[in-house]
Amino acid sequence: MLAVLLTGQVMVSMDGSIVSVAAQTIRAGLGAGSAEIQLLVSSYLLTTGVLFVTCARIGDVIGFRRAFLIGLGWFTGASLLCGLAVDPAMLVLARIAQAAGAALLMPQVFSLIHRHWEGAGRRRAIGVYSMVLALGVALGQVIGGLVAGVDLLGLSWRPVFLINVPVGVAVLLIGRRVLPRSRTGRRARLDLVGVALLTAAMTALTLPLVFGHNQGWPAWVWVTLACGAVLSGVFVRYESTARHPVFDVAALRSAGVKSGLAACCVVMGCYTVFVLTLTLHLQSELGYSPLQAGLAFVPYAVGFGALSLSWNRCPRWLRRVMPIVGPPVFAAGAVLAVLVVRHDGHPWFFLPLLLFAGAGHAAGYSPLIAQVTSAVEPRFASAISAMNATGPVLAEVIGVAALGSVYFAASTSADGLLLVVAAIAALLIIAAICAVLAGVASCATQGYAGDREGDQPA
Repeated sequence: MLAVLLTGQVMVSMDGSIVSVAAQTIRAGLGAGSAEIQLLVSSYLLTTGVLFVTCARIGDVIGFRRAFLIGLGWFTGASLLCGLAVDPAMLVLARIAQAAGAALLMPQVFSLIHRHWEGAGRRRAIGVYSMVLALGVALGQVIGGLVAGVDLLGLSWRPVFLINVPVGVAVLLIGRRVLPRSRTGRRARLDLVGVALLTAAMTALTLPLVFGHNQGWPAWVWVTLACGAVLSGVFVRYESTARHPVFDVAALRSAGVKSGLAACCVVMGCYTVFVLTLTLHLQSELGYSPLQAGLAFVPYAVGFGALSLSWNRCPRWLRRVMPIVGPPVFAAGAVLAVLVVRHDGHPWFFLPLLLFAGAGHAAGYSPLIAQVTSAVEPRFASAISAMNATGPVLAEVIGVAALGSVYFAASTSADGLLLVVAAIAALLIIAAICAVLAGVASCATQGYAGDREGDQPA
């Protein structure tokens, strides 16, 4: 069951980064312009960010198993359309459809983990889940670079998408046999008013951040962001009184949940910005090929994966300390790696530091998200899953928009990278402070009793 869920997760995580590395090959193969390439890359992030919360609620309504399988089938079919695209417009539309399938699939993974594991078993499952998040991004960069340089079977960029088809079909067939049927409440409904408010708010918040930089931050960007903030407030107010809320705000009332989720979002947002700017520097300043730039992050994924798999075997006191120590360790590894690689791209010097940074990232994320979920009852699984998916996406969009502007505005790539990593270090210190607040709040209460050490599943 976990293998099926996480294979689906790694597919959609991989496709979030694979196109960025293969963008130049796609541009040459389809004759796409810069605006079309930007839309191809950003539409995936924009669509998933807008739809995550609604799709998590759909899992409550129709069942997590059914929603996962529908999302997987949709994503696989859209991947086939991407691979068969004959012009940039068709590819962009198929990419948006692919993102819609990913948005339906991803929240169900975390919801099923939250509903079907307890105690130490849940911590192990979340550890593997966390590792897959980083592994998907790393695989996307490596596979994207490999396809861009190899021209597999003379298909140019198309295997970037077509590789999803056989994997998706296999997972779909196996998933129908092994995934458990989730019971949904008889009164579960999809509130269309809430969906409309949420979609409008998320679109107004993410659209200007995705496209504002390349247009020089015109006035419409700030007006739209202000409208997004107002719509978000209206949505939260409406949800607090709705009979069948799209997002149950009661899930955030448990001790330590808000500050814990905030720390997780900051850490994941910093990771995305760090990977983006360092990849740009390696290729534009140091002459790395797309494949070499992708392979450079393998040590990071190894460090992240190793700690994600092993943290739950540590003593309880150490698990509580990891979310506080992890972000500063991540910051130290990132800063040292940038100082080393600013002018010299020799891998023996900075790759070990990326391993160190990846381990800090895992320590700051995996134990904390397990702590947050343990404080929430299973009936709030879809709400926590929605926040765990949407929050990092918003953090990524904001981080790329703000710190990406800092990087491109600098006089040199080396200076821009240094400014970005300094800002990342400051944000990671804030994440550590949020983790402290989450730990203090969770220690002050007993949390959800069903997740205590040694408890058996109901």
